Amino acid sequence: MENIFERETRGEIISSKDPEYYKIATIMEHTRILLSKLNNEYHSEKEVRELFFELTGGEYDDTFYLRPPFYTDCGNHIKVGKNVFINTCCTFLDRGGITIEDNVLIGPKVNLVTIDHCLEPELRHSTAVKPIQIKKNAWIGINATILGGVTIGENAIVGAGSVVTSDVSSNTIVAGNPAKIIKYINKGDCK
Repeated sequence: MENIFERETRGEIISSKDPEYYKIATIMEHTRILLSKLNNEYHSEKEVRELFFELTGGEYDDTFYLRPPFYTDCGNHIKVGKNVFINTCCTFLDRGGITIEDNVLIGPKVNLVTIDHCLEPELRHSTAVKPIQIKKNAWIGINATILGGVTIGENAIVGAGSVVTSDVSSNTIVAGNPAKIIKYINKGDCK
């Protein structure tokens, strides 16, 4: 029998009244404790990495850099590659899964949101999740929001303040709300 996490990632709508919801609530409580420590005390870069990888359950990597504060609901559904930089005040709601590949830059105040509420008023307190994937060498600009189900292609750039509701092709720059392609990236482009 599937547990609540398997059912959720398979696409089932989850109610806070689900008999297994306490499992999600337990993880969220543990996450709040770790985030309180991460965000409210001074830590060296190494200590920040250690706390982040304790939060995510991922393998420690000394090329990873996070500038706190950082916010997440669970944390254990975040996977990061090598040489990833996450700037300050980012929020990753990761119940649907967030994968960040190698050499990704994430600007301040970026929101990665894998969870959504149902449109029907009777189900509005229930949630559904979809994963987010950010491919190698992508750059996510300050205050951008990426919604669940979106893949950001290799080398792509998401402009500051953009709201990304659909996949972004590799080697493109998108901006706006909703984000649209504004430029294709060519070798040798500096601006």
